Amino acid sequence: MTFDYFFTVLTFSNIFIVLALSLNVVMGYAGQVSLGHAAFFGIGAYTSAMLAAKFGWGYFPTLLMSILIGAFFGFLLGLPSLRVKHDFLVLTTIGLNFVVVAVFKYIDFFGGPYGIIGVPRPTFFGIELGTGGYALYTGIWAIIVILLMMCIEKIYLRYGFEAIKENEDAAESIGVSVPRFKIYAFTISGALAGLAGNLWTYQMGMVFPDDFSFSVSISILTMVVLGGVGTISGPVVGALIITFLPEILRPIQNYRLLIYGIIIVLVMLYQPGGLLGKNGILRNMFKR
Repeated sequence: MTFDYFFTVLTFSNIFIVLALSLNVVMGYAGQVSLGHAAFFGIGAYTSAMLAAKFGWGYFPTLLMSILIGAFFGFLLGLPSLRVKHDFLVLTTIGLNFVVVAVFKYIDFFGGPYGIIGVPRPTFFGIELGTGGYALYTGIWAIIVILLMMCIEKIYLRYGFEAIKENEDAAESIGVSVPRFKIYAFTISGALAGLAGNLWTYQMGMVFPDDFSFSVSISILTMVVLGGVGTISGPVVGALIITFLPEILRPIQNYRLLIYGIIIVLVMLYQPGGLLGKNGILRNMFKR
């Protein structure tokens, strides 16, 4: 394994850590199941790609816009979550994923099936980041997001999320604004997914509609469920496993979705809280 190859895989793991933690805000903290999270990932990625390749924007403005537009669409998805719950919310998020991919694929303004190419690597003080430098840069963002999650766990937001996760009616009865906290969760989640999309775009130098298909949403879900829903370390470990596992199993990569499905079933049966969740095997191991 060459250094460039290792740094490339490490970059992807950092991006997926950000992405898994973004889903964990909605699913782990607020208890709202989303099976279309790749939509926000794609929105952030396409925002950066279009602004950079088509309009010549610099890196930091595209980064800011990816975060803001991701947050905006997270806010928009939060609105129907006030009316639909559980299975209906799941269907809504799945539908959103297919709609977003269809928009990217069939509208020429977004590049159609050929996507958008020609996104340059970001430069800092006139220096273009190489493979190792970009791996370090994405790693810094992963650490920042982890620290943000730690802050959320220490402030009132987490208590509001926990309340609506356990029982929305009971939360309302004690004065917790369920609509407000749902909107908070989806907005934060969308912003972080937009950030991940920006990091992805500048790593790949191009974007294509199928990069954000429903199967990607399942991969993100697998990371969170495998590691431990509602924890910080769980999605991080889950993202690392799901990123590096395909490299180990590359000869059978065509069976990736089958493997993910088997992993989810086994975790649900034998480790329902995830490897680092409540009673998780890795969590118990670290306690010893």
